[in-house]
Amino acid sequence: MRLLSTLIGSTLLLANVASAAVNQQQVVAHYAELAHAVYSDSLSSAQTLQQASQQLIEHPSAENLAAAKQAWKEARRFYQQSEVFRFGNPIVDEWEGQLNAWPLDEGLIDYVAADYQYELGNPGATANIIANTSLKVGEQSIDLSKITPELLASLNELAGSEANVATGYHAVEFLLWGQDLHGSQAGAGERPYTDYLQGSGCTNGHCERRAEYLAAVTQLLVDDLSYMSQQWQQGGEYQSQLVSEPSEQALRRMMFGMGSLSLGELAGERMKVALEANSTEDEHDCFSDNTHNSHFYNNQGISNVYFGSFERLDGSTLSGPSLADLVAQQDPQIAKTNKMKFDDSMAETAKLVVSAEQNGVYFDQLIAADNVQGHELINGAILALVEQTRAIEQTAQVLGIENLNPDTADHEF
Repeated sequence: MRLLSTLIGSTLLLANVASAAVNQQQVVAHYAELAHAVYSDSLSSAQTLQQASQQLIEHPSAENLAAAKQAWKEARRFYQQSEVFRFGNPIVDEWEGQLNAWPLDEGLIDYVAADYQYELGNPGATANIIANTSLKVGEQSIDLSKITPELLASLNELAGSEANVATGYHAVEFLLWGQDLHGSQAGAGERPYTDYLQGSGCTNGHCERRAEYLAAVTQLLVDDLSYMSQQWQQGGEYQSQLVSEPSEQALRRMMFGMGSLSLGELAGERMKVALEANSTEDEHDCFSDNTHNSHFYNNQGISNVYFGSFERLDGSTLSGPSLADLVAQQDPQIAKTNKMKFDDSMAETAKLVVSAEQNGVYFDQLIAADNVQGHELINGAILALVEQTRAIEQTAQVLGIENLNPDTADHEF
C-alpha cells in the first residue's frame, strides 16, 4: 500500500502547514493567488501536451503517441485541481464547458465502432468532422473544410445537444486513445499511431485532417487556459473583482464551490450516476481509463482550498492563510473534526488510485454490475465526500456564512 500512503502523506503534509493568526481578507487574497497558481500550472502542462501532440503529428510513432498520452495525463492532474474554482465563480463555471464537457458523442469528431451508442436524436452524433468537409444540420450547412480552433469552438452543443463536444480535454483524449471498446473488462482505448501517418500507411482514413484537428484542439486548450490564468493573476480582471468584494461574499464563493464539487458533481454526477447505471458511458475519463486520477485530483483541489496549499508543477508548495486557519481560531475542536473528514475523504479517493495503478482494477471495472467489492470501494468514497461536504458546511457556520446550500445536482445522499 505504498502508493496509498504516499498519496495520503502528501495531503497530510499540506494540511499540517503551521497556522498563524489570519483574517478573512487574507484568506480571500490567498485563494486568488492559489487559483492563479493552479491555472498557471494547468497552462504550462497543457503547453507540454501541445508540444507532445505536435511531435506526434510531425513524427508519428508508437513512442510519440505514448509520450502524448503521458503528457495528457500530466496536464489532467493540474486541470482537475482547478475545478474547485467553479460553481461559486461564474467566470469559471461559464467557461469550463469548453475545456471539460462530458460525456460526449465522439462520433461527432472521428470514426467510431458500428455499434456505438450515442444520444438518441442527436444530429451531430455521427457527423465525423474529420471525415467530412461540410455538415448539414437542419437547414444549416456548415463548412468544415478548414479545421481551426474557432470552428471547433463553434460546434460545441451543435443543434442544442450537450453531447456535441468538439473541444477540451476529452476531445484530445479521444484523439489520442480512441474509443474504449472493452466495456467493464480490462483495457482502455487502442487508437494506433498510424492514424496520424500522412500518406502511405495511414489507417482509418483522413490522417491529415485528424492531425489538423489535434493541432487545433490543443491550441484552443492553451488559449483558454492562458485567458483564465490572466484573469486570476495579481491585478487581473477577476482577481481584482474578487478581492474588492465583501470578504463574507468571497468566502461564500469559496465554500459553495468546494461543497458543490464535493457533493453534487464528484460524489453525484461523476461517481453515483456511473455506479447506479453500471455505465462506462458515464465514466469521466472513459477513453483513457484515467478516471481514478481525475477523481482523486478533483478532491485534492478541494483540500487545497481548505488548507491553503498547492503542490506546484515544479515540486514547490504554495501555502498561505486558509479556511482551516480561520476555523482553528474560532473553534479548535471543529477544526480537528474537519481535518479528520478531509483526510478521510482523500484516503477514500486515493483507494481508487491504488485499485487501478497497484491492483489493475480500474473505475470502469469497479462499476460493473457484479463487482460487489468495487461498489463498496466507490460507495466508501461517496460517503466520505458527503461527510467532507458536511465539514464544509460546518466551516461556513463557524465563520458566520449563512445559506451556503452546496449544489446537489438533484442527487440524494
